Amino acid sequence: MTLKEIKVDLVDYTCNQDTKDMMDLLACYALDIMGGGDPLSQYTKVNLASELAKLPHAFSFICYVDKKPAGLINCFDAFSTFKCKPIINIHDVIVLPEYRGLGLSQIMLKKVEEVAEHKGCCKLTLEVLEANQPAQAAYTKFGFSGYELNPKIGQALFWEKTL
Repeated sequence: MTLKEIKVDLVDYTCNQDTKDMMDLLACYALDIMGGGDPLSQYTKVNLASELAKLPHAFSFICYVDKKPAGLINCFDAFSTFKCKPIINIHDVIVLPEYRGLGLSQIMLKKVEEVAEHKGCCKLTLEVLEANQPAQAAYTKFGFSGYELNPKIGQALFWEKTL
């Protein structure tokens, strides 16, 4: 594939085209086994953009290849109590299958890192599934590693309680 242009834009949650592109990318990811394999709910499809627009600590970037949406990264500002500094949590990293292997995740992660540096963040965080080896390789390449306070007590685990 010959690439003419790669561009990463901040999503405007109030712009119809931005939100359409974001929802199309997220819907594709949701259907992927690494995204859970289930379609997005109608509620999410209808409300996600307006709910994100209400959150001053939410931001997203879309990566376009030749003006076509190819990747999405959704992020949230958080805070480290131990470091007493802000953190950015990367909640979703999506690259459509036909664009994988082109380094788009690295480009989007770099954009998030630039935002984090501007905000004075002490770190970026994300979660990744154990079986998602391609994503783990991309994150390791970017400098991510397992989180641990002390090697003697091991790495942190990501848990959830569904409500």
